[in-house]
Amino acid sequence: MANVIKLRKGLDINLKGKAATTLASVEKSAEIALVPEGFPGVTPKLVVREGDVVKAGDALFVNKAYPEEKFASPASGTISAIVRGDRRKVLAVKVKVDNEQQYADFGKKNVSTLDGESVKNALLEAGLFGYINQLPYATSTTPDTTPKAIFVSAFRDMPLAGDFEFELQGNEEAFQTGLTALSKIAKVYLGVSVDQQAQALTNAKDVEVNVFDGPAPAGNVGVQINHIDPVNKGEIVWTVDPSAVIFFGRLFLTGKVDLRKKVAVAGSEIKNPEYVEVLVGTPLVTILKDNLKETEHVRILNGNPLTGKKAALHDYLEAHVSEVTVIPEGDNVNELLGWIAPRTNQFSVSRTYFSWLFGKKKEYDLDARIKGGERHMIMSGEYDKVLPMDIYAGYLIKAIIAGDIDRQEALGIYEVSPEDFALAEFVDSSKLPLQKIVRDGLNILRKENA
Repeated sequence: MANVIKLRKGLDINLKGKAATTLASVEKSAEIALVPEGFPGVTPKLVVREGDVVKAGDALFVNKAYPEEKFASPASGTISAIVRGDRRKVLAVKVKVDNEQQYADFGKKNVSTLDGESVKNALLEAGLFGYINQLPYATSTTPDTTPKAIFVSAFRDMPLAGDFEFELQGNEEAFQTGLTALSKIAKVYLGVSVDQQAQALTNAKDVEVNVFDGPAPAGNVGVQINHIDPVNKGEIVWTVDPSAVIFFGRLFLTGKVDLRKKVAVAGSEIKNPEYVEVLVGTPLVTILKDNLKETEHVRILNGNPLTGKKAALHDYLEAHVSEVTVIPEGDNVNELLGWIAPRTNQFSVSRTYFSWLFGKKKEYDLDARIKGGERHMIMSGEYDKVLPMDIYAGYLIKAIIAGDIDRQEALGIYEVSPEDFALAEFVDSSKLPLQKIVRDGLNILRKENA
């Protein structure tokens, strides 16, 4: 019998444009790109040059600090460009895709006969190890770490987030194989929603299944860790996106790196919100082709509306992204009477607007406006109402802003990641960029402890 954990704190935001569970066809992209920024904490060192020919699974770059940690090309082809930014920072490695795909062969493996070190080495060799993240610091993990546990959250509950049960269809064997492989390294905890019924989730083998019942952010892996096995100073846990578990399983079953995934194309500015099956690194212009209602005054996001990264059509699908969303920018809106209007079509966590009279099932078409400037931080406890973790969120944010590392450690910074504060940022009356504050604080702490 799975353990059921009920959460009361949180907030569900019902937005227009949720992707229907149907798969749309999308034309094959002539070019893909692997974006190092999609792997937080990794400083890339190139191992290819423009003009090199690569197979799917060949390394494009490695982690400069740990050269054995490779990052695989999602497709075979010719290196068409190395895109650099300030101080020659590598922004993307572009591959002109072959018509007929060639795969590097890493050999099929029976995971039941492998030990933890063999699993780790197989993932390192195939360039997939970097898809494993860790707490503390919420970065890609490194080969020298030994986790006390591995956590996989198999449901996503942020606004317009993709449905993993739909992504899982046809990939059940690969998902189970990936879980079994990870279980050779450390104990694996699989978090599922009370609404999920897929047998591959509820009856998963070699893992401890925990059922979460409550509003967002119950699907955040950091929230699940906090309720099952909190991270203390000196401890490390690995977190793995369920899509990456499928990648791992495919590697052991086929001996090939196959980075195809079903991605939700969602948002009120999408003509037909549904799913597409594409490779990691596919251009967003390919994913969104002929599916935008407007091309101006819209915000394209690599991810969901709360945690996604602002993007443009020339950008590429990042490694850990499971949805591409498009919402109104709001820069061309002129409201009569402004804040004093009743706003029956605007969402509010308080009863400031009359929209609360329509109940929780009303769908909202929200834009990207912040609706107010940054102001002094008010200790009202509003963060704690939407963050179901055993931490004092407001005091932790103040400690990060103040740069008080001892205080941050005492208040539980090792347990959090930026996405845990997405809803707190949404409800924040002080309009502070909480996710950026947490990210900057974790980066400083990581450098101090290095």
